[in-house]
Amino acid sequence: MSEKSSKIPKVILVGAGPGDPDLMTLKAVKALKKAHVVLYDALVNESVLDHAPNALKVFVGKRKGMHSYSQDQINDLLVKYAREYGSVVRLKGGDPFVFGRGKEETDYIESFGIKTAIIPGITSAIAVPAAIGIPVTHRKFTESFWVITGTTSSREISSDIHLAATSNATVVVLMGMSKLAEIVEIYKQNHRHETPIAVIQNGTKDEEMSGVGSIETIEAIVAEKKLASPAIIIIGEVVRGHESMLTYFTEAFIEDDFIYQNLDITP
Repeated sequence: MSEKSSKIPKVILVGAGPGDPDLMTLKAVKALKKAHVVLYDALVNESVLDHAPNALKVFVGKRKGMHSYSQDQINDLLVKYAREYGSVVRLKGGDPFVFGRGKEETDYIESFGIKTAIIPGITSAIAVPAAIGIPVTHRKFTESFWVITGTTSSREISSDIHLAATSNATVVVLMGMSKLAEIVEIYKQNHRHETPIAVIQNGTKDEEMSGVGSIETIEAIVAEKKLASPAIIIIGEVVRGHESMLTYFTEAFIEDDFIYQNLDITP
């Protein structure tokens, strides 16, 4: 029996976090170090693959109009590599169970008798706004927050946007840039023209860009700054304090005695 075939098949779904490689968990790093194969998505910062120096790396990322593999093909690859190599890491941006189709993948894999495990990741829905000083909750402004996909499996805007636009909740829209005009129109229909809104592209990465305005002005701001996918949309009163928060100079200290890090954030 070969070394490959003697390994016990297992697939671990790992959340790579919002983009900054330092925001991946220690447990995720440990899983990558032990992996024989890593299947990774387009939103994963490829520098984290350095934690798996001996693994076979397979890009299975999907972009709008540029799908390298269908979901069914990815499912089949996970089963195939687990049987051939043993330990497989399925590396996803953010958290595997937040619009990551993670449960679909584990259900399929387990139907073949292959064990699975989940290592949660820091979801971009919370981390990306936080990284530029926008909280998703604030007791003066909101009692809840919604995380909504901008585009459903049928490529339509989510009906939950209509419900969210009538509430005072913070609304975080993932995969919604192609629907920005529709989202704006829904809020305008609910007389929410002055509601604050932010768009953050490539959140937590070196190439991060953002635009902050109101429902009335955000489309012009996005066009002026040439913001595009991948981006997150945050709507609600919590955005209103964004600029004042950015006046603070933040220094973080970690590393032996400390790490000195300056956060240079441009609104």
